[in-house]
Amino acid sequence: MIEMIVKRDGRQVAFDSSKITDAIYKAAQVLGGNDRETAEELTRKVIAYLEDELHETRPTVEQVQDVVEKILIENGHARTAKEFILYRAERTRVRDMNTKLMRIYEDLTFKPAADNDIKRENANIDGDTPMGTMLKYGSEGSKQFCEMYVLDPVFSKAHTEGDIHIHDLDFYTLTTTCCQIDIVKLFKDGFCTGHGFLREPNDIASYSALACIAIQSNQNDQHGGQSIPNFDYGMAPGVRKTYRRVYSRNVGRALELLGGLEDGEATARQIAEAVEEKSGLWPVLADDNGYHQHEAAELTRYIPEELVEKIQRFAVKNARKETYRSTFQAMEALVHNLNTMHSRAGSQTPFFLYQLRN
Repeated sequence: MIEMIVKRDGRQVAFDSSKITDAIYKAAQVLGGNDRETAEELTRKVIAYLEDELHETRPTVEQVQDVVEKILIENGHARTAKEFILYRAERTRVRDMNTKLMRIYEDLTFKPAADNDIKRENANIDGDTPMGTMLKYGSEGSKQFCEMYVLDPVFSKAHTEGDIHIHDLDFYTLTTTCCQIDIVKLFKDGFCTGHGFLREPNDIASYSALACIAIQSNQNDQHGGQSIPNFDYGMAPGVRKTYRRVYSRNVGRALELLGGLEDGEATARQIAEAVEEKSGLWPVLADDNGYHQHEAAELTRYIPEELVEKIQRFAVKNARKETYRSTFQAMEALVHNLNTMHSRAGSQTPFFLYQLRN
């Protein structure tokens, strides 16, 4: 009598003949079979062969499966035997993959990046940090899942054996990879990061900071590299708004210094609003839209005409200087932030590439 069976890991457990019946029945069901009594009869033949022919009282799992295949074929159930063999092979593959995954997890846990290639496969991730290691746990587990349950076995085998390479397999079922962010469209009227709403920026420093936030937020949610292909065009409105603001501020300073007005900045804002309402114009860095002519007419309401040109020259000179300085500082902060801030659950630092146009 068979009372025990030896598992693949060496453990001995109570023998349960119903498991043999279930395996045969499931293989038959794949082909449309629905006769459990036949499965039970075949199970009795399997047990008889193990006991009478092999004289086994504690067979291994592999021995039992071998005998099942033999009995199925000899009793005219070759197609069912084929399905059983396929099922057996798939279960073996799943076990092997799980064993492989556990070995990978062991190396990730106990080996430093210097001794573990997997921890170093992405140059932007520090695999020795807690979050870097956790990311690799998830990544390697996802790869195994895709190989076992998502990919066609033909492609999975080719990938495993190195005939082909499926890049970023860990994100195969989760998202597209890499993204170009249109910050011109994104910044218009503000945007939501998923954790809060950010209004449309009004200064080059804010444009720069929000560009970093956009990259960081998107990189936390989507796999791959994040790029801003129209970065200079996206920053241009920030430069324009900065110049407009500081120009008005310098007009106000000049009105106080040269014109003797008590609240020059308030007056400068009123002048700018009046010009925009009448002509639709505002000060621009290129100084080529005719704004100053309309502004001059408004300025004469507050100061002598001979001071108008001097005040405008003062405002242009200082507004350009301040705008250039603010823009430089904003871009300097952009590079610094991109090279120091964390994303991807704190495990990866974005890298920044920018190509200057000729």
